[in-house]
Amino acid sequence: MFGSLTLLFSLLTLVSAQSWTTLPGSLFCSSEAWGSCASADWPQSNVGSPLVPQTPDAELQAMLAEVDPERVQNIITTLTNFGTRHTLSNQTDPVRGIGAARDWIMKEMQSFAQVSNGNMEVELNSYIQSVTDTILFPTNISNVVATLKGSSDSNRTYVVTGHYDSRRIDIMDYINDAPGSDDDASGVAVVMELARICATKRPAATMIFAAVAGEEQDLYGSNHLAQTLKNASVNVEGNWNNDIVGTGSSSPFFPVNNYTIRLFGASYAYPASSLLNSTELAGELQEIGIIGGENDSPARNLGRFIAEIAAGASKEVNMQVALIYRPDRYLRGGDHESFLAQGFPAVRFTEATEDFAHQHQDPRVQNGTVYGDLIEFVDFEYTARVARVNLASMWSAANAPAMPLNVSISTLIGFPAASESTPLYEISNDSQFNWNTNNDPLVASYELLWRPAGALQWTYALNVGNVGTVTVNLSKDDVQFGIRAVGKNGMKSPAVFPLPDGEV
Repeated sequence: MFGSLTLLFSLLTLVSAQSWTTLPGSLFCSSEAWGSCASADWPQSNVGSPLVPQTPDAELQAMLAEVDPERVQNIITTLTNFGTRHTLSNQTDPVRGIGAARDWIMKEMQSFAQVSNGNMEVELNSYIQSVTDTILFPTNISNVVATLKGSSDSNRTYVVTGHYDSRRIDIMDYINDAPGSDDDASGVAVVMELARICATKRPAATMIFAAVAGEEQDLYGSNHLAQTLKNASVNVEGNWNNDIVGTGSSSPFFPVNNYTIRLFGASYAYPASSLLNSTELAGELQEIGIIGGENDSPARNLGRFIAEIAAGASKEVNMQVALIYRPDRYLRGGDHESFLAQGFPAVRFTEATEDFAHQHQDPRVQNGTVYGDLIEFVDFEYTARVARVNLASMWSAANAPAMPLNVSISTLIGFPAASESTPLYEISNDSQFNWNTNNDPLVASYELLWRPAGALQWTYALNVGNVGTVTVNLSKDDVQFGIRAVGKNGMKSPAVFPLPDGEV
């Protein structure tokens, strides 16, 4: 009898010890590996509803259907056929060198502008780069820039870039062939397809389509373009940089999914903006570290926005976006860094798996292996899918309202009492947010977004109406918050991470 009672007590204790893992708020789920539990629902909250990605309207669906893999192929083939597009290569030869490539891109962009009813302008954004470690002689650096003016908020601007220069193993070899089919004729193809499709449209905000030069030598072209925009006080709310977007399956490598594009987003800590001195920068980064905002930089929230748009348009773009919390590939860089350095949100797209036998290589066959960035290693359908991701997200951003300004979180509500007279509502676990509405005519309302602190993407949304403040019963200690604008057309801006009031 005593033995039976002991066994029963042990079983009840075991059940009790195990059952808490199935209670609301559990971080455990039996069907998935630890750390990968999508159904985990901690912290428990009734604030908002599960976020549903916004979907493309009929106009955007039609635009996405216009992306043409054959046009992508023609662009990449034409650029490859210029032999080399090294920054120091010939600029006057009509058939070979970076000058011939520049002139052809310019002509194509001008043909797009001709059907824009005067809304698109094309120009060369140029300067003479003096001698440096990677520039042997004074060199003309020319970006081909097509600007489609916004119809109602023209200073708010979104920029898509790809670089048209190329290189060999020896970065100073500007004579021999450097086909650069993947790096980065593929990115230029994305830029040009977007320019062609958007030319006849009227976005609310301005869209810039730029083929930049000098990337391989040290980001010279993009740096000049970003500085030009900054000096003109242009409000750049995002840079979509496409660099090496030519294939999702490079033999002998086998990526998890050939319908995946990587998106790299920098934290607050990188780069050290040229707009801040070291003391200001250290103070800003310390504040971000204290409040746990290192994963909520403008670049990473732009990345979340792009990934959400791609998910909502998955049937149309046929592609998924893999968010990566790095500014770029490990110890590497690209043209988006020029925009980051000017304080603009910027991200980089790169194919799922790079093949270094076909990147920065001299074309050759060595021990039976074909080396070189050759056109036979480019998948035009893959690049077209990347173009659709860019188009869906950039067009959505340009037709949504601007991101809300001066977004802050109260340092009064939801903190311990300052005195005996502190009211009860201040010592709750509530969180209060404030922002400037600016009477934006595009805005219908605003949304509060939140996610568990360890989650990659926003998971919950609460529409709070067309107001500039909201208080919710959810602790700021446990989750990450963002505020975004919702347009009258249903399109939504990227989210803005709130800083402590007095810090914005």
